[in-house]
Amino acid sequence: MHVMNRRAAGAAVLAVAAFLAAPVMAEDIKLPSDLTWTAYDTGSSGFNIAVAVGKVLKDRHGADVRVLPAGNDVARLAPLRAKRAQLSAMGIGGYFAQEGVFEFGVKDWGPQRLRLMLASTYCNAIGLGVAKDTGVKEIKDLKGKRIGTVVGSPALNQNAFAILAFGNLTRDDVKLVEFSSYGAMWKGMINNEVDAAIASNISGQTKELETSPRGLIYPPLPHSDEAGWARLHKIGPYFLKHKVTCGGGLTSNPSELSSYPYPIFMAYESQPADLIYGITTAMIKGYDAYKDAAPGAAGLELKRQNRQWVLPYHAGAVKAMKEAGAWTAADEAYNNNLLKRQDTLMAAWQAFLKTDPPEDKAAFSKAWMKARNAALTKAGMDPIFE
Repeated sequence: MHVMNRRAAGAAVLAVAAFLAAPVMAEDIKLPSDLTWTAYDTGSSGFNIAVAVGKVLKDRHGADVRVLPAGNDVARLAPLRAKRAQLSAMGIGGYFAQEGVFEFGVKDWGPQRLRLMLASTYCNAIGLGVAKDTGVKEIKDLKGKRIGTVVGSPALNQNAFAILAFGNLTRDDVKLVEFSSYGAMWKGMINNEVDAAIASNISGQTKELETSPRGLIYPPLPHSDEAGWARLHKIGPYFLKHKVTCGGGLTSNPSELSSYPYPIFMAYESQPADLIYGITTAMIKGYDAYKDAAPGAAGLELKRQNRQWVLPYHAGAVKAMKEAGAWTAADEAYNNNLLKRQDTLMAAWQAFLKTDPPEDKAAFSKAWMKARNAALTKAGMDPIFE
């Protein structure tokens, strides 16, 4: 009897040990001991989500993840291009970088070969947060108001112009106020230096404004207003109609607003496929451990991934999703078309540089956009940006 008990106890101990070891053994994920990522400013939802994911990679796989906050898109991508960071929790600026437009349509940048890993689609909005004390109820009410912009951040600025277009407003109808970073812009909201600024409505900055004397509102973008959405999509084709059920500033629940995946975890094509595969797999398998650790992190769930959007996926991420049973032949075909678009853009850029383009920044950008649009049109692709 005692022998049987000892044997049973020993078997139980072995079973428990095997159970505890199983996740690590089953995943067999090998990651570097140190990783460096970039993200939006401290307190932004993108930064918070990156930190939450990084903690799981540390706890489960021993990888120390350092998240570098950066105030604009150029600053977020520069460490990746210099190979001082492996990936970024970007916003839509990654799309602009691929396309070689706005701040990336300059001699020092041009089109970038960026690749998706995973992106968050959550219950929140991405749009213009407005100080409630302005009395604004609809987007058209922003006429004459102060709108925040950020130096070197085409994502934030283009987003603001797209949302304004919904209300049939242009940059000439408002007062643009320039800031050095996303964080500085939202401090400007608190300090009554500006009336509206782009943000996810679950970011720390929007919560701070909502609880301040100024208050917060996200004016609705009625999904039935097809003309308004057509104007918005002409400037921001990546925006999606979204019924928002969480975050600050809602006028109803659900509220008809705009959004797109954010943060968008991405890396350069040149990052080793094994590394991106390992990180993506760790994110997929570690989802339950970080999904509640930061607002919006739940949006990284595999089933919420938009595999046919505006940026192609990294080969390592594709491998991870194939293994998880979340990659189809249609996804592969769509991804290949996006890769062809990047090839077309890169070829156009190299050809353009050989034409001895003007040194003046404005003239250079104008000439590049002409060459870019001609190349894409010839290839049967929509230039999107004129």
